[in-house]
Amino acid sequence: MPIDSRLSRMLHVLVHMDRHEGPMTSDTISVMLGTNPVVVRRTMAGLKAAGYVASEKGHGGGWSLTTPLDRITLLDIHLALGRPKIFAIGLSDDDPNCLIERAVNAAMMATLTDAERLLHAKLAEITVASLAPDADQIKAYVAQRAGQT
Repeated sequence: MPIDSRLSRMLHVLVHMDRHEGPMTSDTISVMLGTNPVVVRRTMAGLKAAGYVASEKGHGGGWSLTTPLDRITLLDIHLALGRPKIFAIGLSDDDPNCLIERAVNAAMMATLTDAERLLHAKLAEITVASLAPDADQIKAYVAQRAGQT
C-alpha cells in the first residue's frame, strides 16, 4: 500500500504560501512538490472547499490563504483532504461467518478506532503556524540556497 503523503505535503505548501508574497500558481506548487499541476489543483480543491485557501484564474492569479495559519490545525487539513486512511492495517473478510475472524476483527477495529481518535486529538492540538520556522530563518535559508546554485 503506497504511503499517503498529502497531509505533510499540503502543510508544507501552506507554510510556503504564508511566507510567499502574492498568490502561488499550481505550476509553482507542482515544481516544489515534484508533481503535476493537475494533482495540485485536485488536492487544493479540498482546502478551498473548507475555506482555507482561494484560487484566482488568469494573469497574476493562483492560490492564496484565506485563513491565518494560527487558526488552522493539522486535523483541519487532514479532514479537508477527505480524511485519508491513517493505517495500512486492515481487517480480514475471508470468512465473515467464522467466529474467530469476527472476534479478531472486533478487537482490531476497537484498537484502530482508539488509535485514530488519539491521533486526531493530537493533530487538533497543533496549528499549522507552529510548524513554520521564523520568517527570518526562512529568508536566510532561501538566500543560502540561492548562493549554492
